[in-house]
Amino acid sequence: MQISRKCSIAVHCLLFIHEAAGKARVTSALLAQSTGCNPVVIRTVLSALKKAGLIQIARGTGGAKLCRAPADITLYDIYHAVEPDGLSDLIGIHPCEGRPCPVAQNIRGVLEGPYHQIEEAVRRTMEGIPLSSMVETFHKRLAGAQPAVSG
Repeated sequence: MQISRKCSIAVHCLLFIHEAAGKARVTSALLAQSTGCNPVVIRTVLSALKKAGLIQIARGTGGAKLCRAPADITLYDIYHAVEPDGLSDLIGIHPCEGRPCPVAQNIRGVLEGPYHQIEEAVRRTMEGIPLSSMVETFHKRLAGAQPAVSG
């Protein structure tokens, strides 16, 4: 069970866009440099975030901006933007329905309920984590990494 790396790249991009607001024009090249990802990957992620209404990108000159406040963007919003079928694919069931074994013929029906419960629990948890909490954690970590100023 794994959430794709696209989600962490998307969170990275959104956090960067938030932090750069009013300071720098955020382009795919700048985000590629920050994430260490190929600019094509970044453009794909940005396109998905834009399609989901999480960011806007200025035509021509580039420059991405958040469309909503970080408190109004959840980890699920981000994940769903880059992995629309992600939760339904989170836990797979092996194909075996055509086999003569009664267990093989029924395993999908046996697992669908519990797997759906797991998917819903993951979704609810992700919906409860706003981007603003990740921004706050970033600022705390940044402040903890700074050397103390002596006076």
